[in-house]
Amino acid sequence: MPHLWIFDVPSQRCLLDRSVEDCRRAMAVAACSFFFLLLIQTSVSSASLDRRRTIVEVEGGPDGVVWVVQLSDLHFSVFHSERAVDFKRFIGPALSMINPALVLITGDLTDGKSKDLLTMKQEEAEWIEYQNVTEDVIMRSGLDKKVFYDVRGNHDSFGVPDFGGEYDFYSKYSINARLKRDGNVQSVTLQYKGWKHLFVGVDSFMEIGLRGPTNLFGHLTDELLSDLDKELGQWDARSTESITKISFGHFPLSFTATTVTGKNIKDVFLKHSLSAYLCGHLHTRFGKNLKRHHVESTGTYYQLNMHQGNPSYKNNENCSANAEFSKEFWEWEIGDWRRSRSMRIVAIDSGHVSFLDLDYHLGSKDTIILPTFPLDSRFMHRISSPRDFQCLSKEISSFETVRTLIFSRRVIVSVSLKIYDSRSGHFHLVLDQEMIKLKANETRGDMYVAPWNWRAFIDPSPDRFLLQIVATDISGKYTYSQPRPFSINGLTAYANWNWKEFFVLGVQWAALYQPLLHFLLTLLFTLLLIPQTFLIFSKNHTTYNNNNRAGSEEKSFSACFVDTGIFVLVELCRMTEIWWGILLYLLYLVFFPWFFGHVSTEDGKLSYMTQRGWSVSPSKSGSQNVYIGVPDIMVIVLPHLGFVVLPTVLVLGAIVAEARAYRAHLHSLSGKKEDDHYKERKRYVKFRSFSDAFGIWSRRWIRKLLFIICLLILWKHWKQCRALVKAYDMNPFVHSPVYCFWIPLSLAYTIYRTSAHVK
Repeated sequence: MPHLWIFDVPSQRCLLDRSVEDCRRAMAVAACSFFFLLLIQTSVSSASLDRRRTIVEVEGGPDGVVWVVQLSDLHFSVFHSERAVDFKRFIGPALSMINPALVLITGDLTDGKSKDLLTMKQEEAEWIEYQNVTEDVIMRSGLDKKVFYDVRGNHDSFGVPDFGGEYDFYSKYSINARLKRDGNVQSVTLQYKGWKHLFVGVDSFMEIGLRGPTNLFGHLTDELLSDLDKELGQWDARSTESITKISFGHFPLSFTATTVTGKNIKDVFLKHSLSAYLCGHLHTRFGKNLKRHHVESTGTYYQLNMHQGNPSYKNNENCSANAEFSKEFWEWEIGDWRRSRSMRIVAIDSGHVSFLDLDYHLGSKDTIILPTFPLDSRFMHRISSPRDFQCLSKEISSFETVRTLIFSRRVIVSVSLKIYDSRSGHFHLVLDQEMIKLKANETRGDMYVAPWNWRAFIDPSPDRFLLQIVATDISGKYTYSQPRPFSINGLTAYANWNWKEFFVLGVQWAALYQPLLHFLLTLLFTLLLIPQTFLIFSKNHTTYNNNNRAGSEEKSFSACFVDTGIFVLVELCRMTEIWWGILLYLLYLVFFPWFFGHVSTEDGKLSYMTQRGWSVSPSKSGSQNVYIGVPDIMVIVLPHLGFVVLPTVLVLGAIVAEARAYRAHLHSLSGKKEDDHYKERKRYVKFRSFSDAFGIWSRRWIRKLLFIICLLILWKHWKQCRALVKAYDMNPFVHSPVYCFWIPLSLAYTIYRTSAHVK
C-alpha cells in the first residue's frame, strides 16, 4: 500500500512483534495523531491571523466617505512635559470634533533620550506618561479604544535587547499591547456599502534594539514581507468589491533597508497598487513637502524629484474590469508632534484619497475644512487617475458634485465653493456657488456638496484651476481652505523638493551605504599608495626646488591646483613615519573594531562595532556572533571617514609640504646650500625677518590656516567621540583608544616634526 510509506519502519517492527490486526490499529492511531497535530497547527495559524485582522462595519453617514486621523513622532519626554500636556489638551477635543473611523499613531511614541540628547535608552516614566495621556485622550474623544493603533518607532526600541522582555516597554504600555495585538503586522478593514478600505500597519524594527545613533533605519525580513503581502492581499479574491489599500508605519522608504535576500517593501506596495503609505520619522525641520510618488522605474539610489519616472499610459484605453491595476503608490510623511504639533486627516471618498495636514502649534482649530473631490492635482496617481477619467471607472455620480468635509465646534451657517482660473497669471474667480449640507446623513460628520459642470474644467494644464472652500460659522467667523490646484482629467501638477527634502526622502540611504563606504576607502588608499608608488619607481624625484616658478605662473589655475595636490601627497610620502601611521590606521579601520560599547540596556555585556556593523550574539543564535545595524552605523562610519580621516590625510600632507617649501624658501634667502653654515643662515634669516615689513610669520599664513583647519578637525572628532562615549557607556582609554586618540596624536606629532624640521 503506497499511502502507508510514512509508517514503513513502525510497520516492520509491528509485523515482527504483533499480529496484523495490532499493526493496523497502531498505524491508524499514528495517522490520527498526525492529522490531529496538523489540525492544531492550522487552528493556531488561523487564530494568529484573526488576532491581527479586524473588520469594522462603518455605520451612518455621510455616504461613500470614511476618514482617519494620523499622528506621529510624539516623543513624550521626562525633560519636555509640554509635549504630553499639549497632546492631552488638543488631541482629545479634536478627535471628538473630527470623529474619525481610525486613529493611527505611527511611531516614536516616547523620546528615549537624555537631556543632552546623547544617551539613548528606554525610560519607563515616559511610557507610563504615554499610557496615562492616551487613556485620557481616548476618554475625551468619546471614541472606542479599539480604533486606535500605535506602531513602534526607532526611539521606542532604543536599547531593547529582547522584544517582549523586561526593557520592552512598548509591549507593556502601548495601545496595541493593551489590546493584546501582537505581531509586526496589523490590519483593519473599514466596510461601508460595497466599499472596503484596508489599512495595514507594519513594525519594521531590528531583532535587537540598538542604542542610538545606530538605530535609524527600518529593518525588514522575508517573513515580515510575506505577512505584509498576505494582509494586503486578503480581499483580492473578491474582485467584485471595490478596495482601497493604505499602509502605515514609522520608517519612510528612504530609511528602510532591504532583507538579507535583497527584497524590499516597495515591491510589495507596488504589487498591491497601494493608494498611499503613511509614515513618520522625518520631522518637519527637513521640510513640509515630504511626499514621494513611487513607480517601478524609480531609481535604486535616488529619486531627483517628487514625481520622477515617466508615467506609463499603457492600457489606458482598456476599460475592462479585468484590466491590470497600475503599479504605483504615494508615500506621505507627516510632520512631527514633537515640535510642529502636526496632525493629519486622511479621507477616502468613493475611492478618491485626499489628506489635510493641521498645525496645532498655534492652538486648537474651531473649524476644519477637508475637500474630498476634486483631488489635489499635485498628489494624484499619475497612471490610474487619467485612466479613471478616460474610462470613468468610478461611478459617474462622483464627478457630478464638489464635496467637502467640515468639522466645527460652532454651528456652520454657510459654505461657499470658489474656483479660480490662473491661466492669465492672475486669479480670476470663475465659479462662486453655495454648497448644501447633506441632511439626515450626518451621524459621523458633515458633508457639503455643490453640483457643477465638471466637463467645463477639463484642461490640459493640471494647475490652471484652483479650488477653495469658505465656511462661515454662527459667530460670523470665516474659515478658508488652502487654495489648491485640481485636474478633472487626472493630469498631475508638478511639485518639487527643496534640497533638504531631497536629501532625506529622495536619497535611498540604505542602498548607498556600501557604495559610499567603498568609495571613501578606495579614495583614502589611493591618496596614500599611488604617490608612494610614483615616488618609488620614478627616476626623477621632482622636488620643490626643481619647480620652475616662471613656468608655474603661466599654467592655468586647474593645472597649478593639480600640481600642488601632487606635491602635497608626494611630500607626505617622504615623511615615512607619518605615512606609515596613516596607512596602518586605515587598515585598522577596515579589519578591526572601532570601539567597544554597551549596545543595549539590559546587561553589562560589551559589543564591538566595525564598518560591517555591531558584533552581537542574539539569544536565538546561541554563541554565534552576527553583525547587525547595517546601514544604521553609517551615521558613525561615513562622517568619520569623510569629515575626519580624509581631511586629516590632506592636512597632514599639506603641513609637511608647507614645511618643505618653507625650508626651500630659507635656502633661497640665504643663497647657500642646505648643509652650509647653518647658524650663519639662521642669523641672516632672523635679521631679514625683523627687517622685512611682512616678516616670516606673515609669509607663513598657509601654516596658520592649516592650524585652524586642524582645530576644526579636532573639534569635529571630539564631538563624535563624546557622543559615542555617552551613547554606549564606554571608556575611551580602554574601549576605543585607537579610534579616539590616533587623529589628535597624528596631528600633534606632524606639527612638532615639521616645526623641528625647519629650525
